[in-house]
Amino acid sequence: MTTLNMAFPAISAAFLGALVEAVEAVTIVLAVATVRGWRSAGIGALAGLGALALLVLILGPLLERVPLRPLQLVIGVLLLLFGMRWLHKAILRAVGIIPLHDEQIIFERQSALLRDPAHRPARLDRIAALASFKAVLLEGLEVVFIVLAVGASHGLLGAATLGALAACLLIIAIAWAVRRPLARLPENTLKFAVGILLSAFGVFWTGEGLGVAWPGDDFAIPGIAALFLLVALATIEFVRRPGMRARW
Repeated sequence: MTTLNMAFPAISAAFLGALVEAVEAVTIVLAVATVRGWRSAGIGALAGLGALALLVLILGPLLERVPLRPLQLVIGVLLLLFGMRWLHKAILRAVGIIPLHDEQIIFERQSALLRDPAHRPARLDRIAALASFKAVLLEGLEVVFIVLAVGASHGLLGAATLGALAACLLIIAIAWAVRRPLARLPENTLKFAVGILLSAFGVFWTGEGLGVAWPGDDFAIPGIAALFLLVALATIEFVRRPGMRARW
């Protein structure tokens, strides 16, 4: 039961985190493919996926050899910082201080940068391949960090990897079917949820690394996540009050 209770939040965090990053990466790859051709964009994207898979294969076993408590402390602090960054941006978007993330705008911007009617090579387009490779690699590095962080310290690396792979395959399948940006996906809401989950994991594992005995052990994670959710929602309502937005 404890293993299942721990595996579900880990899989959920990996799935939601990968879902968000996959949307951003696929949007750029779609823009590249639309303007410069599917073959070169696909080759670059596959190369990026290969590099990420190699990174997981190398770092995963190394992390599992590190003593548990120091690993939990380091990963907990990093997860907390990482999750709070996502949560902070999600709150700012929710109250309108920074604009919502719009995949349609990103798609059009990337297309404009890559559009060059005078240059349509017959073979491999290095610019297109490199753009796709960088998009997949850079967005995927955050997914790799989430997978390693939520999976390695409790022996759930395989479960977290499956969650991330499921999200990536889902987004790729949808993108392949519609051949357009996934603008209707509630990405900002997903980022809010991922920020909550990662912050909760960060607090829990930082405490475990410091020797804190959490009430209910792994069952404390949903409680910590609920507390983060309540504070975040209260913050949003507070900042929305007249005169408060200007101070942010």
